[in-house]
Amino acid sequence: MSFSTDTHQLARTRIRATLEARDHRFRDLLRARVLAAGGHRLPFSRAVPRRSKLARMERETQLARGQLPGLERATIHGYLDATPGPVHYQRNAHPVGLEAERLIGELEGGHSLLFPSGAGATTALALALLQPGSTVAVADGGYWGTVALLRDELGRWGLETIPFDQTGPPPSADLVWLEPCANPLMSFPDLGPAITQAHAAGARVVVDNTVLSPLLLRPLEQGADFVLHSATKILAGHHDALVGVVSCAREDDAARLAAFRAASGIVAAPDPVWLMLRGMKTLAVRVERQSASALELARRLATDARVERVRYPGLGDPVAARYIRAFGPLLSFDVADAETALQLERSLALIENATSLGGVASTLEARARWEGARVPPGLLRLSVGLEDVEDLWADLDQALAG
Repeated sequence: MSFSTDTHQLARTRIRATLEARDHRFRDLLRARVLAAGGHRLPFSRAVPRRSKLARMERETQLARGQLPGLERATIHGYLDATPGPVHYQRNAHPVGLEAERLIGELEGGHSLLFPSGAGATTALALALLQPGSTVAVADGGYWGTVALLRDELGRWGLETIPFDQTGPPPSADLVWLEPCANPLMSFPDLGPAITQAHAAGARVVVDNTVLSPLLLRPLEQGADFVLHSATKILAGHHDALVGVVSCAREDDAARLAAFRAASGIVAAPDPVWLMLRGMKTLAVRVERQSASALELARRLATDARVERVRYPGLGDPVAARYIRAFGPLLSFDVADAETALQLERSLALIENATSLGGVASTLEARARWEGARVPPGLLRLSVGLEDVEDLWADLDQALAG
């Protein structure tokens, strides 16, 4: 049985009512404490200045407040008065997932749906909204997994993939796929004009916002139709949960994706979703710390004679600076050749030589092993974690020395 729009909306409404009641109780308590303090704001409720480079106070509070929902693993829930409820079968929905979708939807300003991975979200989005013969224009230099999936796997199904330079206008296509802070070549599109041009040509637009998160960039506000995250990375943040997210600007698109998800079984299980929600409690402080450390390391690498090139939008990219004020945890840099890159990997003592990105522990790898000639042979991708920046630099410095 597919999950109807009505039951999905009913579940969201019930959860929203519960949270609103809790919010009212919290505000009443806060008001009483403020009055007791003579009408002055208490220290624990101090607001972040509006000039903050990252999220507004209400977003940080929204992430940090309250308790995590209970981890409900049941795959079925009994009918009420012979009527299936919104979570009657886990392939349609489950309580932890609905809470996560509500939270992410509020952060994004849209309608969010969970999937078992970023690749699962990509697959669902393409299969639910496109058809054989459709074309997808994909940002060149963006995430290799997306390009390979759309071109090689879904290409056999009849999808045509067109790579393009996302710093210029998008080509004619049915779907345009943009990626700010493209992984690993770090290009940044001028989102407003690119989305407007794509729409004028009749295309829909998806923005992969994995690297930045909705605390730094909200592409739906720029006119995007869809925002995709590999929530495995920044949102979950601990290298222990495999999850994907698609947020839709329009409710009818969300309903179509929800129906496809229920029919196909491309669903996220409760356990990794719960872990993602736990990770999102610290998203705001992680984004701030990781962005600051990444910028500092990028600056030092850029002046190091052993490094041939550094890619990080925080190093003076004027387009990126118009959209974001902090630039995320990801950067890439080139050393002389593949052998030098391999030697640096083997010399690391603190930074983990591993794939993926966005976790609390820093990771680094040579991307040519996966992407071949698509990237320079000496390109190294660094995801900066929460370690002390001086410790990270010391490790990079000794690894560069060989």
